[in-house]
Amino acid sequence: MADQASTDEMQYERLAQDALRGVVRAALERAASERGLPGAHHFYITFKTRGVGVSLPPDILAKYPDEMTVVLQHQFDDLAVEHDLFSVKLRFGGVPKILTVPYKAVVRFYDPSVQFLLQFEPPELVPEIAAEPEPEETPPPLVSDGPKVVSLDQFRKK
Repeated sequence: MADQASTDEMQYERLAQDALRGVVRAALERAASERGLPGAHHFYITFKTRGVGVSLPPDILAKYPDEMTVVLQHQFDDLAVEHDLFSVKLRFGGVPKILTVPYKAVVRFYDPSVQFLLQFEPPELVPEIAAEPEPEETPPPLVSDGPKVVSLDQFRKK
C-alpha cells in the first residue's frame, strides 16, 4: 500500500485560529462587563484596516491604510462585544471616533502586563477601490449660432 499525502479536511489550523479568536472575544467581554480592565491588564490589538467588515472613519483609514494597533487601557468608551466583532470608541486628538473590528481582521492580540501574545493568519482583505480621478475643469466649448448683431444705439449718448 503506497503512502498517500493526507489532506486536512478538518481544517485544524482554521479551527485553532477561530478558537484563539474566542480568547480575544472572552477577554474583551470581561473588559466590557467590568467596565474596564482588572489590575494592570491592558490590550494591544493589531488589525488589518482593510479586513472584511472593518469600519473606520475615513480620516483614520487614510492614516492607517494597511494595519493599525489600538490600546485598550484607561481611555476607551462604549466597548461592545458581539459574537463576530467588537466596537469601541477611542479618542484621536481628543475627538471621539468609533471603530468596528471583526475578530477575523485581528492579526495580533497582546497583553504586556502578563506577556500574553496571540498571532493570527492575515485575514481576507477588501479590495482597495481606486479613487476616480477628479474631472479636469475645462471650459465648455463655445457654441456659435452664427454672427451676433450688436446695436450701436446702446452706446450712443441720449
